[in-house]
Amino acid sequence: MSMDYKQIIIAIDGSEEAEWAFKKAVAIADRNEATLNLVNIIDTRSYSSAEAYDRSIAESAYKSAEELLNNYKAEAVQAGVQNVNVVVEYGSPKVMISKDLPKKLNADLIICGATGLNAVERFIMGSVSENVVRSAKCDVLVIRRPEGL
Repeated sequence: MSMDYKQIIIAIDGSEEAEWAFKKAVAIADRNEATLNLVNIIDTRSYSSAEAYDRSIAESAYKSAEELLNNYKAEAVQAGVQNVNVVVEYGSPKVMISKDLPKKLNADLIICGATGLNAVERFIMGSVSENVVRSAKCDVLVIRRPEGL
């Protein structure tokens, strides 16, 4: 049984927690010569009604997610990671990150920031990282922001 990671998913949502998680993910991918899959899920539940779910809103969300991930990709490549994929999908972040994408990408490690939500949202929805830890079939690494930062 190999102890190396080959397919790593890093969930990036633009938060500071995701930024810290990304830095760790790059180091791990580099050490393991793994493929780093930069993932951003556009949460379709945030479009509450049919008229609010306007194609142009969806397209602009997609473009900005892609731009965000491409900036991270450039940084990862510069740091020496050979294989970096950008994955932008629509759906429920919890389901996509813990179940759908790991299966599709054959992931053996998922890395995410400790939280991307404020206290109220966490209380109502639970954090994505919590859900990933509970339901993912592969290893999960949750990165905490260093104290005092």
